[in-house]
This record gives sequence, structure tokens and C-alpha cells, in this order.
Amino acid sequence: MTTTALVIVILVALSFDFFNGFHDAANSIATVVSTRVLSPRVAVAWAAFFNFVAFLVFKTKVASTIAKGVVKPGVFTIALVFAGLLGAIAWDILTWYLGLPTSSSHALIGGMAGAAVAKAGWHSLLGDGFRKIAVFIVLSPVIGLLLGFTVLVLVMWLFHRYRKVDRLNRGFRRMQLVSAAAFSLGHGGNDAQKTMGVILALLIAAKHLPASAIVPLWVVLSAHTAIGLGTAFGGWRIVHTMGSRITKLQPVSGMSAESAAAATLFFTAHAGIPVSTTHTITGAIVGVGSTQRLSAIRWGVAGRVVWAWMLTIPGAFVVSWLAYLPFRAAG
Repeated sequence: MTTTALVIVILVALSFDFFNGFHDAANSIATVVSTRVLSPRVAVAWAAFFNFVAFLVFKTKVASTIAKGVVKPGVFTIALVFAGLLGAIAWDILTWYLGLPTSSSHALIGGMAGAAVAKAGWHSLLGDGFRKIAVFIVLSPVIGLLLGFTVLVLVMWLFHRYRKVDRLNRGFRRMQLVSAAAFSLGHGGNDAQKTMGVILALLIAAKHLPASAIVPLWVVLSAHTAIGLGTAFGGWRIVHTMGSRITKLQPVSGMSAESAAAATLFFTAHAGIPVSTTHTITGAIVGVGSTQRLSAIRWGVAGRVVWAWMLTIPGAFVVSWLAYLPFRAAG
């Protein structure tokens, strides 16, 4: 029975990873689709491929942070992980339906925290891990914004005397293929690792792995396959919000936003910090949009996105806390 439950919860975790890719497909492809560099079908295939091959580039530091740095490892049980995943998936479905680009990563963290508190109280959470995540909830969009603004200003300064505008645009369209690939690589290296961390914690809790274990290769490949397939199916409601409703993008601004966001994700994946790819790319899009004028940003849409960000961890926390109550009542 325990083995069957373990397999079921691992499948639920991979389902969350699939929906993470589906929900966050907009992060990887919105800019490249809105600038018409790639068609939607080709763009999702492009992003899905680089989501998958990210395991060849990045180590699993983010997965270790999720498995051992948010909830005390001894608190994890199969029921706790199941309830945490339910909260995260429910929040992702709600925000996908509303077309809001919220963070699947923070939904997962909030979900695990809610189930842990329902099981063992507030002392089951690790303060250092949450502080690191809380700091980068603020820093990741700010870094993306500043880098996006800086990259675009630098590019405009370098090419301001170039008169052959059509040829220049063609060049930036090709460069955007590279920047979109880099961002998708960072997305796979960051977001797929959250699910790896959950499965690692689950295997340790079930005594299938020692507490010092690293992520097994089959978990790495399964997580990257799930997020790649999810991206391949795409989340078109959120593509519209990200690609056109926040600000109007051109190939040069799309390339600048993707490059800035990719650089941020590469740094955080190397440092083992679980950040939101959604927050990062949205900050970068706002940054490139603000190089024109502040009125180029549709602040009403951006405000709705920020409110959704702020509510993600507490929203997923509450749903997972409620989802764990029947398990607690059953002992």
C-alpha cells in the first residue's frame, strides 16, 4: 500500500511539473511569439526542447534547496507531499483560467508549507530557506527589470547611427532565437528542479534514499520530460497577457528582455536559489518597456499581475492546509 501511494504521489508531482510547463509556457515563448519571430507552434517546440536539455547544463542545487531547505526533512510524509501538490495545482489552475502569469514555483513552496504547518505546526518550517526565497521574490523581478532596461539602452546606444533599419531588425530576429533558447534553458534548469526536490524529499521520507542523497538520474529525466511536454502544449491565455498586454514588444526589445531574464535565471540556478521565472521575465518586459516612456507600460495589467504574485504563497498555503486536514483527522 505504501509503495502504491508513493508511486501515485510521484505521478501527481510529475503532473504538477507538466502543468508548470503548461502554465509557464508563456514565460518562454510570449516575447518570441508577440514579435512574430516564430509561430506559436514552432515557438512551443523550441522552448520545450530547451526545457528538456537543461539537465545537461545545470546541477541540482535548486532541487536540494526545495527538498532540504524549506520544510524540515523529518516532517515530510507521502500525505503531506500529496496535500502540498494539491494546493499548488489548484492555484495554478485558478490563475491559468484567469490568465494571470503567477509563479508555479511559489505555489509549490506555499503548498508544501501549508501542508507542513497543518501536520506539525509553524516550527516545521525552516526560516533560512524561507528568508532566501522571500528576498528573491522581490529581487528577481527587480533584477530582471534593471537588466532588461540596461541591455536595451546599451543596444540602442550601440546601433543608434545604423540606418538600415530592416536589416537591423532581421538581425535581432535571429538573435531573439538565441535569447529565447537561453531563457527556456534557464526555465528548465530552475522550474523542473522544484519537482525534483519534492520527489527527492518524498523518497527520503519513504526511506528509499538516505538523507544525504542527491537527485537520482531517473527523477531528473522524468521532471525535465514532464515540464518539456507541458511547455509543448502551451498556455495561450497567459501568452496574451505576457506578450502584448503589459507593453508592445519589437524584436530588439524581446531579445533584450529574454537575455536579461536568462542571465538572472542562470545566476540563481547556479546559486541554488528557487526563483520565479514568471516574476523574472515580467520584470524584464517592464524594464524594456520603460525605456520608451513610463506610459508605454499598461500599469493596470501589471498591477493585477503583482496582486496575483502577492497572493500566490498564502493562497496555495491555505488550500494545502485544508487538503491535509482529512489526513490529520485520520491519523
